[in-house]
Amino acid sequence: MRLSELKVKQAAIITKVNRTLDGNSGQSDLVASRLETLGFVPGTRVEVITKGIFGGDPILIQVGFTRFALRKVEAEKIEINQEGVPA
Repeated sequence: MRLSELKVKQAAIITKVNRTLDGNSGQSDLVASRLETLGFVPGTRVEVITKGIFGGDPILIQVGFTRFALRKVEAEKIEINQEGVPA
């Protein structure tokens, strides 16, 4: 499941950040690298706080005590798992 598919007020654990660009195998994605630098790393708990009115873009995400506004295309790079999420 992708972070962009998570509903408002739901939490999950990050399993992977996709670092390769679609169609360009071998080339690293700078946006994915930046997301990892900001704290979007495997094993981290994330929660969707709210989504934009028109099409759900941007998405307000909380990681720890920090909130980030991500575009859908950025949130789609992050794979998550809702199993075993601490309350």
